[in-house]
Amino acid sequence: MHKCRRRRRLVKVLVSCRVTSFLRLEPVKSTPSPVLRTALLCGVLTGALCLAWVLFLYFTGSNPYGPKRTLSSFFPPIAAVISQILLRRYYINGPGLGRSIGVGLATSLIAAGIAAAGLYLFARMAGPELIAQHLTEARQLLIATKELYLKEANGRQQFEATLRNLATTPQGLAQDEFVKKLLLGIVLSIPGGVFLRK
Repeated sequence: MHKCRRRRRLVKVLVSCRVTSFLRLEPVKSTPSPVLRTALLCGVLTGALCLAWVLFLYFTGSNPYGPKRTLSSFFPPIAAVISQILLRRYYINGPGLGRSIGVGLATSLIAAGIAAAGLYLFARMAGPELIAQHLTEARQLLIATKELYLKEANGRQQFEATLRNLATTPQGLAQDEFVKKLLLGIVLSIPGGVFLRK
């Protein structure tokens, strides 16, 4: 009987301690590195979404390397800002400038890396025929817009450089994917981090 009373008292004490600590609204340290965790979560999901977009284009009969693919270039910057918003959950007074910009940059880097690796694997599996078809379409599109290039100063050099810089290998496609997504992510991560630091 005495043991039952002691247990009840112990339970009451434990419950009251938990309630008072909850009412004090102390920050919860549920993860050792919220910046890394948030960046990994948002970056991996965004990279997978970019790959899913390429697969969607492929299975619907569109050119997965063409202009429609560039729509997915906006996914990493959006994910960077979302990661900065999500990071604020872990800090009552705000994450600060370094953490806020850092999580945005890390998210962009992870998303761009996964998207580029996914596109590289897709291009290797799809074969060179699909890349050759893409190059034919891209050259036709460039030739159709050649007059617009020639109207500008140094237009001929720009046209030739654009034609020369078309990605012709899976490595080139992956590099193009990585650079474009990373640059757009960085461009939006810095101002987003400044505004979302508090």
